[in-house]
Amino acid sequence: MTFPRLSRICVAAATAALASGIALAAPALPQYNIDTSKISVSGLSSGGFMANQLGVAFSSTFMGVGVFAAGPYMCAGHNNYTACMYNATISASQQTTMQNSLNSFSSAGTIDNKSHIANQKIYIFTGTSDTTVGPNQTTALQTQYLNNGVPSGSISYVQRASTAHVFPTDFDSTGNNSCTSATSPYISNCGYDGAKAALAHFYGVLNARNNAPATSNYIEFDQSAYTASNPGMATNGWLYVPASCASGAQCKLHVALHGCQQSTDKIGDRFVKNTGYSRWADTNNIIVLFPQAKVDNTSRSTAASGSLPNPNACWDWVGWYGSNFARKAGTQMAAIKAMVDRVASGPGSGNGGGGNNPPATLPAPTGVSTSGATASSMAINWSAVTGAASYNVYRNTNKVNALPVTGTSFTDTGLAASTTYSWTVRAADANGAEGATSAAASGTTLAGSGGGTATCTTASNYAHVQAGRAYQQGGYAYANGSAQNMGLWNVFVTKTLKQTGPNYYVIGTCP
Repeated sequence: MTFPRLSRICVAAATAALASGIALAAPALPQYNIDTSKISVSGLSSGGFMANQLGVAFSSTFMGVGVFAAGPYMCAGHNNYTACMYNATISASQQTTMQNSLNSFSSAGTIDNKSHIANQKIYIFTGTSDTTVGPNQTTALQTQYLNNGVPSGSISYVQRASTAHVFPTDFDSTGNNSCTSATSPYISNCGYDGAKAALAHFYGVLNARNNAPATSNYIEFDQSAYTASNPGMATNGWLYVPASCASGAQCKLHVALHGCQQSTDKIGDRFVKNTGYSRWADTNNIIVLFPQAKVDNTSRSTAASGSLPNPNACWDWVGWYGSNFARKAGTQMAAIKAMVDRVASGPGSGNGGGGNNPPATLPAPTGVSTSGATASSMAINWSAVTGAASYNVYRNTNKVNALPVTGTSFTDTGLAASTTYSWTVRAADANGAEGATSAAASGTTLAGSGGGTATCTTASNYAHVQAGRAYQQGGYAYANGSAQNMGLWNVFVTKTLKQTGPNYYVIGTCP
């Protein structure tokens, strides 16, 4: 339940406390009445790559994806990140490799079923003078969407002349750089309203914007509750909430992701306030979530780019924080999705479209249990809930079913062998509004084909391919099943592969 007036009082009190030198923790992320069929995401540069990743991995959640100056899904999962920037050309074989990963992840359930991608509205923007990422990358992204069934009419692809690597607006803000210069804060008056273009493509004709959104509508919240202590995410995030949404009207939700060197620890609140998102959100019943990355100077092993630090507070599109960085279980991916779920969990939320849905009152499913364990899957069962139209299954708090479950059982796949997981279930009504969460049921997957424990093999990438544990494509070796990039296919690069299921290998070690 939300208390908008109380929230504003708390914000005012916090402002007064800060003025007097008293440090207060940011409030918890509020909940609102969200039309869950109208959730979209966009971002610039690393935020554009992350927007694409979120749109692919959670394609049943995001109906619209906006990518400003970024390339295709899993580009840096298979190539050195420099091959995904600097206007590098993406070859047909690289497209195939990236698509193979997307297909594999979809089949394994580590992303939503790829069939949802075809239903999305896609907005892509690049500047013809952008030498940081460049048109070759955005063109490759467009090709990837077309290859996954998105109709050409659902893709708006804008190439803007005399525009560098910046977020484009049509108004001046203090401290902004020239449209032709890729310098901080990477926000420019280019005579083109990028925020409007993206939001209008997702939601249709918009009401005239408010050029002076109320300061009290910006809410700084405690983001750390969702980040699992990820070293690349800030303690606090930001939210813009129009007064109508704070008063209980059903609203749309948009996630806006900053680029490298645009986090609050780099440029303050400029991305939050100077990009134009809040101006359009204020008059169109759109809540805007602004998650925040942060500087991480620790050098970390990446998927295909060696060991790198993250000094520019980029979103994870290269694998700093795990090989699953582009999948649902990726730390930053799961954190942003959890924030979306929190915002969209207020009374009335669901696919109602009218704002008159009653609060969800369905009870929690009972009798939740696990059965039928294999090395990579588990069946979850529960008792029917009266009045439920469908059910959603959550593994370790992350939703795992791409489509609503209409029965009372679900098989979760793509699991690791010899691993204990926890599942909960929520019933949903005909509008998609969820009821209470069930008690958790735990289960442990069986050991891999190696017997009582997982089997690990350390060998050269050439030997792995010869033995059938991996395959080669484009001069690189990829683990069977997981499609993880192991590096160059030769006798000089050595990797340890852990078998977690029949013909399914991941890069790792055995305990």
